[in-house]
Amino acid sequence: MTHVVKAPDGRKLSVESLGAPWGKPVFLFHGTPGVSTGPRPRGIVLHRLGIRLISYNRPGYRGSDRKLQRSVADAAEDVAAIADYFEIDRFSVVGRSGGAPHALACAAILNQRVSCGATLSSLAPCDAAGLDWSAGMTEFNVKAYRNARADLVTLIATLNEQAGQVRGNPEGLLEQLWPELGSDDRDVIGDIALRRIIAEVHAEALRETADGWIDDVVALSRPWGFDLSDIIVRVKLWHGSNDVFSPVSHAYWLSQQIPHAVLSIETDQAHFGSVGIMVEILRWVAEQAGNSLQSGAPATGPAPVTPASATAAASAC
Repeated sequence: MTHVVKAPDGRKLSVESLGAPWGKPVFLFHGTPGVSTGPRPRGIVLHRLGIRLISYNRPGYRGSDRKLQRSVADAAEDVAAIADYFEIDRFSVVGRSGGAPHALACAAILNQRVSCGATLSSLAPCDAAGLDWSAGMTEFNVKAYRNARADLVTLIATLNEQAGQVRGNPEGLLEQLWPELGSDDRDVIGDIALRRIIAEVHAEALRETADGWIDDVVALSRPWGFDLSDIIVRVKLWHGSNDVFSPVSHAYWLSQQIPHAVLSIETDQAHFGSVGIMVEILRWVAEQAGNSLQSGAPATGPAPVTPASATAAASAC
């Protein structure tokens, strides 16, 4: 069901609620470009998991008013408003790709309201100390983030042009990305049904404007506006070892900054592999949220998983 929620500054936010109304609340943050109706488990699966899944279109995407100069940290204010609208006190957060840093923002800034979190294929902050941020990243992304920092006019023109191509052909963005994809991502997108789903998400996200996409890229290219060390709950960091959009080095860096991070590296997976792991991630989140809520205190996690044991952790989650 779609809801229209007002942010504190009066902006409208387009919000979806799916699954068990009585279930554990989980906010799901869509990718870039994306929308709230992106790849997610069906309602019957969410009922079985005991989850109420809440997602919203970030400002600038269809149905959500644009917020100029928005930062990653600004997501926390919007999510707090949505949670208040639904009269939800505590909730968990899950973010995929470009949505993952926004989930981390909520975990850090709204830390007393967040039970646990998970990210799938997250970037690290652009100013991450000691990280070669663009190493191993596809040239498609490198150019976009570089332009966001140094040539905003070119970024806007480029993304508007690419959005126009998607409106004419929903698979247009996937076709542009294809030459730079590794074999793992090509295998995923090679599935006709999944490719159609991803293409439909791109088409819906860019149907009216590229503003949300532009603002996501700009926000991710600047300091996020919060401290990862403020996250006091357990956060699972899922990442494909062969990701060329968010290189796996970003996950290792994040795991050293988030106090209770649980690192889960999946070998022989890349960026789009996160689509197939969502049910397992939500099951993990539901279990962690239940433990946290029962104890009335944030979960204290084990030390981050080392590369040697990362595969086992991924299969056990």
